Amino acid sequence: MSDLNTATAPNVQNTDPVVTGNAPLPPTGKPPGPWKIVWQKFSRNPFAMTGLVVLLIFIFVAVFAKFIAPFDPAKIDLMTANLKPGVDGHWLGTDELGRDIFSRLVHSSQVSLLIGFSVAIIAVFLGSILGAISGYFGGWIDTVLMRLIDVMISLPSLFINILVMAIFGTKLLYLILILALTSWTGVARLVRGQFLQLREMQYVEAARATGVSHSGIIFRHLLRNASFPIIVNATLMVGGAILSESGLSYLGLGIQMPATSWGLMLSNSQEFMLTNPMQAVYPGLCILIVVLAVNFIGDGIRDALDPRQKNTRRRLAKWRKNFSKSGI
Repeated sequence: MSDLNTATAPNVQNTDPVVTGNAPLPPTGKPPGPWKIVWQKFSRNPFAMTGLVVLLIFIFVAVFAKFIAPFDPAKIDLMTANLKPGVDGHWLGTDELGRDIFSRLVHSSQVSLLIGFSVAIIAVFLGSILGAISGYFGGWIDTVLMRLIDVMISLPSLFINILVMAIFGTKLLYLILILALTSWTGVARLVRGQFLQLREMQYVEAARATGVSHSGIIFRHLLRNASFPIIVNATLMVGGAILSESGLSYLGLGIQMPATSWGLMLSNSQEFMLTNPMQAVYPGLCILIVVLAVNFIGDGIRDALDPRQKNTRRRLAKWRKNFSKSGI
């Protein structure tokens, strides 16, 4: 009987995996986080990486300006005025007062970069807080804050900057504060728009149902999800702040001697454009290079954060080569 059952039983193959011994399973790799993915996309952008390297070089020069500059930038020596580049150790020559141009450029990077990053940080902080409150609560709070922003935008920022600097003086602190207070409106409107979308998400409703406070929802949940466009806007604001400081210094309302900045060097060199135009070219190039580097970084971050970015021909060809069977 057992032979009959054995003969008539269907030939069923055992598909269960065979476990041999107690060998551990191979470890599964941890999936990359969002910041790692952003960095991978950012590092593939040659313009963004070039801008990052250039900006880091200028930051390094600004931090170690005291050791890099060969001369005192404020030292006046009329006996060595208007020297040509390379004479007596002056790599870029001297100005009309005998001050070393290269040393002044190096020390000017401290002031210009300090103003650029400080204005961006203060404006982003203030704009993010007000925009988050306006977009999350809505109602009369949103109406009041938006009308305040409309009034701030309608006023010419350059006129306000000139008026404040003429009344309160040209100290560095006043310059940073007035530039920040006239730059936060764009960040506030951006954050408000993000919060108007995010506050209707299901995870926000779940957080309210579990008793999470309003501040917890704003800072722990919503602001984190709105951080990517804020970072992009902050990088672009650095270049705008450097240009604004240069414009005010060029008009004589920014940094004053004995301190120096790239805008102040441009202002002092305008009288010698016909006799020694390189005095204006050097600080102008520094401003141009730094602003371009910051803009390249901002564009690279924006492209890395944008999931709808179109694939280039090179990436499409690489994808076809790796995943297409025909390779066409």
